[in-house]
Amino acid sequence: MRSSNPVFSRRGFSRDNGYAGFNAQQQAGGPAAGTNPYATNPYATDPYGQPDAQHGAPPQAPARAGAMTIDDVVSRTAITLGTVFVTATLAWFLLPVDPANLGRSYGIGIGAALVAFVLAMVQSFKRKASPALILGYAAFEGVFLGVISSAVSTYVTAGAVPQAVLGTMAVFAGVLIAYKMRWIRVTRRFYGFVMAAAVGFVLLMAVNMLFSLFGGGDGLGFRSGGLGIVFGIIGIVLGACFLALDFKQVEDGIAYGAPREESWLAAFGLTLTLVWIYLEFLRLVQILSGDD
Repeated sequence: MRSSNPVFSRRGFSRDNGYAGFNAQQQAGGPAAGTNPYATNPYATDPYGQPDAQHGAPPQAPARAGAMTIDDVVSRTAITLGTVFVTATLAWFLLPVDPANLGRSYGIGIGAALVAFVLAMVQSFKRKASPALILGYAAFEGVFLGVISSAVSTYVTAGAVPQAVLGTMAVFAGVLIAYKMRWIRVTRRFYGFVMAAAVGFVLLMAVNMLFSLFGGGDGLGFRSGGLGIVFGIIGIVLGACFLALDFKQVEDGIAYGAPREESWLAAFGLTLTLVWIYLEFLRLVQILSGDD
C-alpha cells in the first residue's frame, strides 16, 4: 500500500523494496513470490487486516542485520525536524516582515515553499529514500514556515506561534498515546475513510484558493470566519488521522524488517504531517484572533 499524506503521496514500505510490507500480494491474491522474505507470515499479506488478538499489533519478523529500528526512526525524524526548526529560526531573524521588507520576505518564503513542494514530489515518486532530498525539503520548508510564522506573530498576535507549536505537540502526543493504547485501530476501512476525506478537503481548499486568486477576498469563505474555524478543525483532525497512518507505517516497517534507510521515509512522512498540523493551527489561531 502506498502510505499517503494530506498534501503529498509518498512511496512507503512496498513490495518493490524487497521485504514484507504493504500490498505484498499478487493480483490473484496470496503472498508475492520472490519479493517477500516473510511470505510465510499470513499477516504480511495484509498489514491492515486483523491485528494480533492479544496486543493488536502485527507479529514480529525475525531480527536481521541492517533492519530499521525505532531508534533509527526517532533519530532521522529529529534530524529532519531539527533542520526545519533551524532554517525557520534563521528565516525569522534574517527575513524581516516590517512594511519595508514584507514583499521581499514573502517572495522568498513563497519561493522556498515551491522548492520544498518540488523536492517533496520528487521524493514521493522515488523508489528509495534520498536523505538529501528529504533534508532539502526540510530546509526550504523551514524558510517558508519562518516567514509565515514571523508575519502572523507580527501582524496578528504575538502568541500565535507558541499556541500553534503547543497545539501541534499536543496532537502528536495525543495520537501517539491513543495509538499505543490501541484506542485507534488503523484498518483498511480507516485508511479508505481518511483518504477520501483528505481528497475532498484538499479539493475544496484548491477551489477556494482559485476563487480567491481570481475573485479576490477569501474566495468561497472556507478559510475565514465561522467556516474557516470549522475547516481549520477538520484539517487538524485529518492531520491527526494521518499521524495514526504514519505510526502504523513505522510499526509495520519495524515488524517486517524494513531496511534501515527506510527510516528516512518515516521521518519524511512524519515531518509532512506535522507541518500540515502546524499550519492548520496557525491559520485557526489567526481566525480566532479576528484577522481573517
